[in-house]
Amino acid sequence: MKYFLAICAFVFLTSCTTSQKVNSKYTAIEYEATPCFGFCPVFKIIINPDRSAVFEAEHFNFNDKPSKDEFSKPREGSFKGVIKEEDYNKLISLLDGLNVKSLNNKYGEHNITDLPTAYLRVQFADGTSKNVEDYGKRGSEKLSELYQFFENLRKNQQWTKVK
Repeated sequence: MKYFLAICAFVFLTSCTTSQKVNSKYTAIEYEATPCFGFCPVFKIIINPDRSAVFEAEHFNFNDKPSKDEFSKPREGSFKGVIKEEDYNKLISLLDGLNVKSLNNKYGEHNITDLPTAYLRVQFADGTSKNVEDYGKRGSEKLSELYQFFENLRKNQQWTKVK
């Protein structure tokens, strides 16, 4: 009887773990921020369903008092990490609240030439994807909240430099 219960518990726990990974709606979430004529952080973050992440830092990501001299310096580096579970759940909640598939492909007016662009690229488990380009990062209030969330991930996660 003990063995039977142990086997049942093992099968139950294994099936829960497997079903959570299979049921993930998003297979990859990518956010990219481009430069402006000021000190806008330039970076890209890619997050996988297992919460593993890559952070490609170009300029203005770590210095609280940036200067134009940073443009002549080499890029800040490539980093890897695992997004904290609470933060990952918040990210999924933000994406679900956006109804990503229904977003416009482009936002923003290119009449002003010094604003950064945000790129949101989402790949779904059903094989589809959504790419959103937002010049000025003002597509909607919910998108702005998502962008700020990604901006915060640069500093509130543990990143390990890989190059």
